[in-house]
Amino acid sequence: MIERIAALRAEAEAAVAAAGTSAELEQLRVRYLGRKAELPNVLRGIAQLEPAQRGPTGKAANQARQALDALIAARGEQLAGGELEQRLRADVVDVTLPGRPPQPVGHLHLLTATRREIEDVFLGLGFRIAEGPEVETVYYNFDALNHAPTHPARDRLDTFYVEGAGDVVLRTHTSPMQIRAMEAQPPPLYVIVPGRVYRRDSDATHTPQFHQIEGLAVDEDITLADLKGTLLAFARAIFGPDREVRLRPHFFPFTEPSVEVDVSCFMEHSARPPQRCRVCKDTGWVEILGSGMVDPNVFGYVAEHGYDAERVQGFAFGMGIERIAMLKHGVPDLRLLYDNDARFLEQFG
Repeated sequence: MIERIAALRAEAEAAVAAAGTSAELEQLRVRYLGRKAELPNVLRGIAQLEPAQRGPTGKAANQARQALDALIAARGEQLAGGELEQRLRADVVDVTLPGRPPQPVGHLHLLTATRREIEDVFLGLGFRIAEGPEVETVYYNFDALNHAPTHPARDRLDTFYVEGAGDVVLRTHTSPMQIRAMEAQPPPLYVIVPGRVYRRDSDATHTPQFHQIEGLAVDEDITLADLKGTLLAFARAIFGPDREVRLRPHFFPFTEPSVEVDVSCFMEHSARPPQRCRVCKDTGWVEILGSGMVDPNVFGYVAEHGYDAERVQGFAFGMGIERIAMLKHGVPDLRLLYDNDARFLEQFG
């Protein structure tokens, strides 16, 4: 048995000395010192030997195991140092190489781009931009805008009321800034108000939160013709130089008279398939916004700020930014603007 232990030791020492990698060394450790290896089994079987053989055999086996443990550890350090050196040489970065092509920068979201395009049009027409609070009082959101106490928009099924705050709502339109702007500045006043608004709607063409741009012009001798000319310039800047606009009678609480504004269809009808035009449904006109002349009752709430209804007149209009973006770019579902799907958004870079 002692001769066999010596032979195993010699064999193992030669194999360990010849090991070329840490993985190969680990295989040798398992082969000669693992639980199923011959040398450990000799140690476990000492008790079955003759009493005279137990001492010499156990001593020889323990010495062989300890020697192999030390040899494997020493060889492992040698191999690890060499392998680390190889990895360091292989991982060297050549700082003289050109960098990778830069990733393309992002771009504005379609709604932001549309908003800025609209703002640029009205800045060019002499309007300035104003912004107001999204959490608004009932006074500015409804009362001062000539909404009757029984107006449906006041209902809690249509409007988000702030719980525990009394008559405080999430604004349903950007129109409250009409009153705030007139309180802050005497006439003449030319202002547009972009921003978020909130209503209890959710479907393919409505979301609970969306964006509007309100416009207000107050000066002396302003007429409905000024409103039409302003919106014609807007429509041609956004939808193309050949567009026309038409005004249709309507009703809004804070304008009198009130009109809906349509723009002539900007799709190419001559080249389209036989089915109906997806934009104008073959009517030739597309509704884009509501507007009208400021109701004298609204001026009554700001008369002390220089807005005498006998001396000044004004017009107001409001449009949904989402609607303008959808019409101009052919977006079929409003919710696509909010889904953050890169496949959709990257089309408008």
